[in-house]
Formats: sequence, structure tokens, C-alpha cells
Amino acid sequence: MQGTRRTTWQVLIVLGLAALVAWFLSWAAIRHGFFDLQIYYGALRHWAYGHGELYDWLRGNTTYGFTYPPFAALVMLPMAPLPWHAAIVVSVAAAVVTSGLLIWWLLDPVSRRQGWTRWYAFALVCCLAAAFEPMRETVNFGQVNTLLLFLVAVDLLFLVSRGSRWAGVGVGLATSIKLTPGIFIVYLLITRRWRAAATAILTTAGTAVLAAAIFPNASREYWTQALWNTDRVGDLSFVSNQSLRGVVARLSPEDPSTLAWLALVALTVAVWWWRSRAAVAAGDEATGLALTGVVMCLVSPVTWVHHLVWLIPGLLLLVDNAFRAPAGSRRRRGLLAFAVVAYAFLTSRFVWIWERDFSGVLGFVGSNFYIWISIALLLALPIRSREPQYLSSGSPTGVASEVHRTS
Repeated sequence: MQGTRRTTWQVLIVLGLAALVAWFLSWAAIRHGFFDLQIYYGALRHWAYGHGELYDWLRGNTTYGFTYPPFAALVMLPMAPLPWHAAIVVSVAAAVVTSGLLIWWLLDPVSRRQGWTRWYAFALVCCLAAAFEPMRETVNFGQVNTLLLFLVAVDLLFLVSRGSRWAGVGVGLATSIKLTPGIFIVYLLITRRWRAAATAILTTAGTAVLAAAIFPNASREYWTQALWNTDRVGDLSFVSNQSLRGVVARLSPEDPSTLAWLALVALTVAVWWWRSRAAVAAGDEATGLALTGVVMCLVSPVTWVHHLVWLIPGLLLLVDNAFRAPAGSRRRRGLLAFAVVAYAFLTSRFVWIWERDFSGVLGFVGSNFYIWISIALLLALPIRSREPQYLSSGSPTGVASEVHRTS
């Protein structure tokens, strides 16, 4: 009877939070009309139905066209014959499923250890994730961010951590779809997982060769022209660019210093190199994933707000580390405060206050605030001494025994 009453309250709380999030989204979420999906869809149909080459198509009255490698077009090609609204359904469903699985993998060990009701904790966090600005921007733009994060997470948490012969395939596929996840190949190299790194490199090369064999003209145009055309990605000083390059560009929009940017990148990569090696040495693959996602956002020339879904593992691990600390301890309070404050700002559209004018000290601090959160995660995300191993069933081994030891 008591269990039924508790379940009833949990269901009501989830429904209440879902209603609150739905209201928040109706008020705060910007309707982008699946802008990026329109670009993928338009370019693919233009190309598939013989109207012209893939990279020649531009969205009407813009300079925006298809910017991903030809293998990405091969993966997305089944979308071309679909009606527009069916393509939207596929895009939204892919984002929901991939982000849901990632949240489950990272949250479930915490739920088990703390004795939380697993479905309840998962439902609450999914509601919070729906309000998270990078997540809602990913969905509203029709972006592929969660798919890439999913591929990398499967690889690192399931394959690399278990020494599977397929380790590296997910990283290679993600890099084949969009080049920026290639930093995870560097991550595998600096942490001396040579076989996984080689598999990732061969997967990336193999998919590029496959795409070139099937679509030689598109491949030639991408690697010789489209890849180097920076006009296709937008203004680097735009406030949505929450990368170190964006910081430098907003300091001097007319003449941003490449040397200053490279110096910041070198320093950031050095910190990441040290911390990610320490994480893997401690057996903490999830923190290695989180740190590398953070540094990818920082050092990429362009990190639009929707790309910051790569910070989700870091925020979830802050919560995990907080609940590993003794109840009432300063460490627990500090980590939870960090997670709550970071989540609140990354949900609030705070940086957009300075969309039109980011001058002055306040403009500099405020317009780059998501970057300061990323830097704080890179520096302060704890490294754990023991990391549960993940299985294909989605349940970590070692977690049950860990719960018994700590209970």
C-alpha cells in the first residue's frame, strides 16, 4: 500500500514537472523551424533528384549549405524521398532516443547506488534535459549533435572500456559524419589505446573512400572546396559561437587575433591532455568522455549553443560525484551547487542578452558565459578512482557489488 502511494506521488511529480517544462518551452524556446534540417533535406533532394551537386545548393537568401562530409550525405540520403513532416519526425525521434539512452547509461549507476527509483530518476532528468537550451536548440534546428554524442558514448563506455575488438568504430563513424569528433581519436592516442585509435582512423578513412567511390564528384568538391569555405558556417563573433574562437572574435570582430586564439587552444589542450590521461589511468572512462566533449567545444572554431549538448555528460557526472561524497559534506554541496548553477545558466538563454552588443567588461563576461562554464568543467570535474564497466544491456557491471559495499 505504501509502495503504491509512493508510486502515485512519483507519477504526479513527473507529470507536474513535464507540464512545467512544456510551459517553459512554450514561453522560452525559440522556434527555428528546423532550419538546419531544412538545409540537409533541401541539399539532399537537390542532389538526389538530379538538380545539381550536393555542395552547390544554398538555402534561399542565405550563404548556408550542406557542410558535412559526403559520408554524412550517404547516411542521411534515405531522408530525401520522405515528406518534409516525416523527416521532422525522424529527426526528433532520433534526438529523443539517443539522448534518452545516454542519460540512462550515465544516471542509472547513480540511481542504483543511492537506492533511487530508477524510472523516476530517469523521468525527472529527461524532463530537465528537454528544457536544457543546447538540447532544445538541437531539436528545434534538427541537428545531429545527439547522434554523434551517442556514437562516441557507445564506443567509449561499452567498447573501449571492455577492450572490444570493435573499439574505435563509433568514434570513426562520428568523425565521418562530422569532423569535430575527430578529437576523440586524439583522445584514444594520448591515452595509448593504440588499437582503438587505429580502428577509428581506419573507419574514418574507409567511409571516406566508400563515399568517394559512390559519389566521386561530391567528394572531390567537399575535400577541395566546401571544407575550406568558412562563409558557409556564419559569423564567428555571433554570440551563439561559444568557443574560444568566439571569445577572441568578440574582442575584435573586425580583426580577431589568430595568434591569441591558437595560444588559448594550446593551453586548453595541455590541460585536457593531462586531465584525460589521469582519468583513463584511474579507469574513469566516463570522465574522459566528458572532458573530451568539453575541450572539443572549446577549441573548435565554431561551437554554436546547440553543440553544447556535449556538456551533458559532464553535468551528469557532477551529480554522480556529489552523491559519492559524504552526506552534508562541503564537497557534496559544492558539486551540487556547480551542477545546478551550470544547468540553470545553460537553460536560461543568458548569453543572448548580449546578442546585439557585447562590448565592455560586462558584455565580455556575459556574452561568453557558457564558455566560462565549459572551462570550469574542464578544470574542476572530479576524476573518480573506479569507474563501473558498461554492458550492451545498458546496465553497468560492478555497480551492484559497489552498492553492497557502500550500503
